[in-house]
Amino acid sequence: MEHDFTLQQDSELRFEVESKAEDVSLKVMYLNTHGCLERLRRNAERPSRLPENVGHARGPICMVVGPGDVGKTTLCRILLNYAVRFGRRPIYVDLDVGQGSLSVPGTIGAVLVERAASVREGFSQEAPIIYSFGDKSPDANMTLYNILVQQMASTVHAKMASNKKVSVSGAIINTCGWVMGDGYKSLTHIAQSFEVDLIIVLDQERLYNDLVQDIPFIRVVYLPKSGGVVTRPRSVRAIDRDERIRRYFYGLKTKFHPHTFDVKYSQLKIFKIGAPQLPASCMPCDMKVDDHRTKIVPVEPGAKVKHCLLALSTATDPSDLLTANVMGFICVLDADDSAGVLKVLSPQPKPLPNALLLVTQIQFMDSA
Repeated sequence: MEHDFTLQQDSELRFEVESKAEDVSLKVMYLNTHGCLERLRRNAERPSRLPENVGHARGPICMVVGPGDVGKTTLCRILLNYAVRFGRRPIYVDLDVGQGSLSVPGTIGAVLVERAASVREGFSQEAPIIYSFGDKSPDANMTLYNILVQQMASTVHAKMASNKKVSVSGAIINTCGWVMGDGYKSLTHIAQSFEVDLIIVLDQERLYNDLVQDIPFIRVVYLPKSGGVVTRPRSVRAIDRDERIRRYFYGLKTKFHPHTFDVKYSQLKIFKIGAPQLPASCMPCDMKVDDHRTKIVPVEPGAKVKHCLLALSTATDPSDLLTANVMGFICVLDADDSAGVLKVLSPQPKPLPNALLLVTQIQFMDSA
């Protein structure tokens, strides 16, 4: 069953969905959606009656949800481009670890959007804030994913509180295509963490109905997906992830020249987040069931990290690795145990920063 909608706002700035004629195009729906968001931004710009200790009035925070391959990233880009052309500076938050559009797959990120995205290279990524999750699906470690989402939400709120124009412009949040079971719980956690004002559901009426019922205090809007959206098989998704990593090191339109060099094992401090779960009978009395998912575990350099991406953390102590953002990534090309060195691919020349490294489950075979 197909629907066409126009978004309107009543005097209380509430979103309403009205069925329209079958010939209403998706472009008009998207433009109407932007119009509603812009109305909320203008409302936030009005002289504030908030107490001085509250800070700036906040513009809309919009979250786009739906199953995989329905055009969530495209809709986010459209809404962000509209906002920028109206002189806004919104924050784009990408929580889709399978895609990693702001860095590499296995990450979540946020960036302040100051100019429209280019067709090929997307938004400028000069100063994004990136957190390393380390896997291509949130279900690999839901506890860690929710912690990183909460940390990202705090970072975004702090940025909005420090800059009135950014605060008024609001944020657009892209999410994963996992919408069932724990994936659905994750969506509600995201909505609450970011204090979302509007959720746009693409192409799944069941998800729309569930969200309307479970979080009635947030406005939820249903939009159909574009007819040009194509479902990608797993093999194509894997190719897209490799291309995303290749673009990180080598660039796309602007060609980069990464560096390859050796690093001694003794110079590396590598860790991973998460450890195998112990049987309940073997667990210490003060240890919770989920503690193993957030445990910081040292990793010895060697062949087991070959082809893995390593994240360079901003943390100065291993205990801070869980919630620290990262400076960038290197790829382990080879490991020579006899010589005690790793051969790495790095965007920057040697030496590596004196940083703690997080090993990820994202692998890359460099064929350049």
